Amino acid sequence: MQVVPEKFEHPQDVAQFRRPAHRDGIELYRAHIVRHAFDPHTHEAYGLGAIESGVERFRYRGSEHLAPPDSLVMMNPDVLHTGRAETEGGWRYRMAYIDADVVEAVTGGRGWQFSDAVHHDIARARRVSTLLDRMWLAHEPLAFDSLLLTLLQEFRSQARVAMPAAGEGMPRFGRVIDYLRTNLAQRLTLEQLAEVAGLSPFHFLRSFQAQHHVTPQQMLMALRLFEAKRLLADGEAPAQVAAATGMSDQAHLTRAFARRYGVTPARYRRQLRG
Repeated sequence: MQVVPEKFEHPQDVAQFRRPAHRDGIELYRAHIVRHAFDPHTHEAYGLGAIESGVERFRYRGSEHLAPPDSLVMMNPDVLHTGRAETEGGWRYRMAYIDADVVEAVTGGRGWQFSDAVHHDIARARRVSTLLDRMWLAHEPLAFDSLLLTLLQEFRSQARVAMPAAGEGMPRFGRVIDYLRTNLAQRLTLEQLAEVAGLSPFHFLRSFQAQHHVTPQQMLMALRLFEAKRLLADGEAPAQVAAATGMSDQAHLTRAFARRYGVTPARYRRQLRG
C-alpha cells in the first residue's frame, strides 16, 4: 500500500520523510496536507507528533478523532488509521515514527501504550514541534540522540508502561566530561561516550541527564562555547575558533555564542581589546 504518493494531486500537498543515518528504527516526517485523504495504513511503529496548524480528522481504533492546532498525536504500533483535513487550509504537522525496541532502549521502559490518540496541550505540543524540527536539522549523531530522549520524555506522561526501567545506579561522569573537553572538535557519538562511561548507550544517556540535568550534547556545547570564549580572549579569529571547537562554521559559532553570552564573538573580541 502506497501511503504517501510520490506526487500529490493537489499542488499544496507536501510531505517529506527523513531517516538518521546512524540510528535505525526512526523515521521523521513533516507535511502540509490540504486535499489528500490517506487510506487506512499503519507505520508499524509509534507515531508521535504535534499539529502545528489546521485540524486533522482521522479514524483510529474504530473512532473518529479531531486533532486541532497545538495538540499531541500519539499512535501505537500496528494500528490502522486514516487522515484528512478538517479545515479548508489543510493541516500542518510533524511526526516521528519510532520502533518499539528503540523506545524501550532509549527510555528503559517496555510496552508503552497510549490510550488517547490526541491530547491538547499548547506548551507541550510547541515543545514537541521544536524538538522534531531540531532533530530534522541535527548534523551530529550525539545531538540527535539527546533530542530523541528529550522527545520521548515529553510523551512519557501520556503512556502506560508495562515494565518500567529497573532502578539504575548513579555513576559518576568525570571521565566522560574530560573526554568531551579533549574532543571538542570531533563528531562524537553516544556509543563513544557510553564506552568511556562503561555503560550501555541509552542507560548512559538517561543517567547522565539525571545527574547533570542536561544531555551530553548540551554539556558538549557548553564546553565548546567556554573554550571558544577562551580562544577569542587569546586573540584568535572567529573562523579559527569555530573550527577548533567543533562548530559547523562561523555562523554556527556566532549564533551559539550570542545565545549564551549575549554578544557575538567578534564584538566580544573587540570589547576585550578596548
